[in-house]
Amino acid sequence: MVERYARVEMSSKWTQEARYAAWLEVEKAAVKAWNKIGLIPDADCEKIIKNATFSVERIEEIEAVTKHDLIAFNTSVSESLGEESRWFHYGMTSSDAVDTGVALQMRDSLKIIIEDVKMLMESIKTRAYEHKMTLMVGRSHGIHGEPITFGLTLAVWYDEVARHLLNLEQTMEVIAVGQISGAMGNFAHAPLELEEYAMAELGLKPEPCSNQVIHRDRYARLATALALLASSVEKFAVQVRHLQRTEVYECEEYFAKGQKGSSAMPHKRNPILTENITGLARMIRSYAIPAMENVALWHERDISHSSTERFWLPDAFITSDFMLHRMNSVIANLTVMPENMMKNLNLTGGLVFSQRVLLELPLAGVSREDAYRIIQRNAMKVWEEIQHGKPTTNEKGESLYLQYLLADEELRNSLSEEQIRECFNFEYYTKNVDKIFNRVFKK
Repeated sequence: MVERYARVEMSSKWTQEARYAAWLEVEKAAVKAWNKIGLIPDADCEKIIKNATFSVERIEEIEAVTKHDLIAFNTSVSESLGEESRWFHYGMTSSDAVDTGVALQMRDSLKIIIEDVKMLMESIKTRAYEHKMTLMVGRSHGIHGEPITFGLTLAVWYDEVARHLLNLEQTMEVIAVGQISGAMGNFAHAPLELEEYAMAELGLKPEPCSNQVIHRDRYARLATALALLASSVEKFAVQVRHLQRTEVYECEEYFAKGQKGSSAMPHKRNPILTENITGLARMIRSYAIPAMENVALWHERDISHSSTERFWLPDAFITSDFMLHRMNSVIANLTVMPENMMKNLNLTGGLVFSQRVLLELPLAGVSREDAYRIIQRNAMKVWEEIQHGKPTTNEKGESLYLQYLLADEELRNSLSEEQIRECFNFEYYTKNVDKIFNRVFKK
């Protein structure tokens, strides 16, 4: 864990104290289950539930000798009890406590991530409606394509995050699973009813057929769900970074009073938050690899998975939580510049309307091939003018592309001046925005 990228709400769930507290919760649930079955007397059960505790320092002392953290934990807890300690961890194996404890940690951490995602969606939705009709240029390959709105860009983000929310909610069902099936998972020393009672107490489902561990495909599902989410958040961050480039300058991360962008260049206002998000996303994706490699364990279990999970589980949750809050702040406070968006939309002298004109010609009886030839040759003239830095509008404010089209005799044989001018209407490109928003936000 890197404290710089950790929020206390999430990091507190992955401390050593929290790890052992989860184990104790599982052990107490097992004690209650044994009591319900009739093995552990009421008095002993009550004493364990009331008095069982542990000391992290004491566990570390014992583990230094035993080289086994679960045994050290059990010994520490037993020291807080009397004769009733004989029932603690009865009929269980280490993975019963460890894996089920981790399930509790994953469940509670994933609840936070899900709430983070909902928070992010709400911020995206608010800004999407704010800029539903804010015109900007759509780009493919980084090159101007056709007019869109910034609201549509944000609607795309919202819809994408909504898919991740569904994936995470489904992943919750996959990872909220525990076990008390004993060594090798054969229930030889503890009946299935014990597991069922204990899991009900913990709010988990029993693993239908564990061997000695909870199967790691469940963990891999979690890791890949977080990795996919991180990839989409990076996608949004990269677009903000592009839009903040000086040559584009359509959006900008909020720049606080007193903030400084460079030790050498006082004028700098850099997209540091979204660049940071890109880096965090790379780390979150990297955790999916060990998680998937942990699926293949030897026979009923080995512990090759254990060391990697001590790294990636806390870090994946802590980093994802931090990343989502940072992205939410970026979007909620994003400075949007509609005037610059419109300036850039007009930067290519009306070329963004080329397809609109192209589609009118077949309606006038012109072949697709001839139509494309006519429209493209005039577009290439505009590009040549742009390459030489010439103005893209005339004194009347008419775009260079419109001027060339109106002067093209072959085109004018098929389309009137009024028909050509009508093709340069921005409202044509926004006529379905409301319908798209209804699809995205009201489904």
